[in-house]
Amino acid sequence: MKSRWVWALFAMVLSAGIWGGTLMATNPSGLGTTTLAKSRFDEINVKAHAIPASIWRTKIRTHGLSDVYVVDNKLAPVDPNTGAVANTGWHSHPGPSLVLVVAGTVTNYTSEDRKCTGQKYSAGQGFIDSGKDVHILRNEGSVLAETIAVQLLPADTPSRRIDKPAPGNCPF
Repeated sequence: MKSRWVWALFAMVLSAGIWGGTLMATNPSGLGTTTLAKSRFDEINVKAHAIPASIWRTKIRTHGLSDVYVVDNKLAPVDPNTGAVANTGWHSHPGPSLVLVVAGTVTNYTSEDRKCTGQKYSAGQGFIDSGKDVHILRNEGSVLAETIAVQLLPADTPSRRIDKPAPGNCPF
């Protein structure tokens, strides 16, 4: 009889998490975030190229107003006493980000990578976060890691970050 109550309670908690829409979202740890700038842009339609044009080109186009953020993220080094690893928590974004690593090394793990291999980026390197995938950044090193992200989002988006539950492909 007692085991039935335990299973019933477990089922209720699980159901509340699923239908409540926030099943076990992960929280950041050891992360400091500062918004350095935010500006509103009208529709963007930029085409640029280097001379000669065959070497390098870019095109950025939006429809409607956009908010552009410059965000500084600092991730603490691994705690030598506990082994705790600073991380951003699993999340996505409502638009793309250009991420520049300015100190230390971060490892980007995505929900798309079923083997959870992660991609390391060190100071002077960068990557593009399309905003489509669920990901987590971790500082697995012994020094502070810092990134500067330039985020392009639809105007008045309620949040630059959408917390997500761990996708289950990584053991952390």
